[in-house]
Amino acid sequence: MESRLKVLGHPVHPMLVMFPVALLVTGTLFDIVDTVGGPDFLGEVAYWNITIGLVGGLLAAAAGTFDLLAIPAGTRAKRVALTHAAANVAVVLLFAAVWVVRLNAESRAAGGALIAIEVVGLALLGVSAWLGGELVDRLGVGVDADAGLDAPSSLRSTSAAQRIGEMR
Repeated sequence: MESRLKVLGHPVHPMLVMFPVALLVTGTLFDIVDTVGGPDFLGEVAYWNITIGLVGGLLAAAAGTFDLLAIPAGTRAKRVALTHAAANVAVVLLFAAVWVVRLNAESRAAGGALIAIEVVGLALLGVSAWLGGELVDRLGVGVDADAGLDAPSSLRSTSAAQRIGEMR
């Protein structure tokens, strides 16, 4: 199934996700370096990375919603997409909580508890990114008009070519 939201023939959602992923990962890394004795300005830079990452995440979510709503109910793709979306909502909420705590703080430095929340958010982001890859690469969502919306998980030990050979 092809994406309903495209620019110059390319689906928008995959184009947008790289920005929040990169910004949230970099923000967390800067917070860790700041906490272990790095330059003081890194806490401020991390805060702004998270701020822009959240805005980018909301834009990516809006674009992803177009694809999510177009996936037929009852397919494996719909189940994976809903899990992907739920994980991303959790990531945005975790980083938004970190952002709110730092918003009016005297120092933009994160400290241990906030970094722990960021690390949990990144772990969820990793799971969600894998699910997004599964949707695009395995199930063809957003990129292939003839997508196999019920294809088995890519974690299966047999390849598609092997399964096709078994069917002959």
